[in-house]
Amino acid sequence: MSSSFTITEARTFTVTHARHMAAKVATDLKRMQRLYGKPSDASIVDYETEIIALLKAGYLSAVTYGYRRNDLWIEPALRYTARDLEDASANDDDPGRIRPGANLDGASFYSYLTYSAAWDKLSEAEQDSFKKSLPFYRGGAPEPAIDGYLSNDRTYSSGGRALDRASVRSY
Repeated sequence: MSSSFTITEARTFTVTHARHMAAKVATDLKRMQRLYGKPSDASIVDYETEIIALLKAGYLSAVTYGYRRNDLWIEPALRYTARDLEDASANDDDPGRIRPGANLDGASFYSYLTYSAAWDKLSEAEQDSFKKSLPFYRGGAPEPAIDGYLSNDRTYSSGGRALDRASVRSY
């Protein structure tokens, strides 16, 4: 006699899942603040609110927070890239490991966001309405290049989605 079992799992990505991942991003930003002075507490709250809404709606492709000099990302800068796990699993790492001691002479804090393919399917009116619901309104700007390279170092996941973190490193 033989038997077989089938397990079916339906995953629904909720605001709780989005908050879980966004809290890890906020923790990274708080560590950056402790080491380098920025972003402010108010900005961290706004970035966390923004990323929760974008993750929940499926509109986030990638977002970078950190310092730039001469329109180039420098260390410390962190890029978070959203992805659907498609029935796979991923690590849910602890936040952290922001390297201290970077030279910030002439640098300023900046963030840059790119939207997902789901965002592109919205009408201009829907996009504008969604942007107006966020803590601040992002306009268009050219994406800064990187002075160095990106090193994948963390993954934050929950509810079938993940944020892959990469840190800018100097050569």
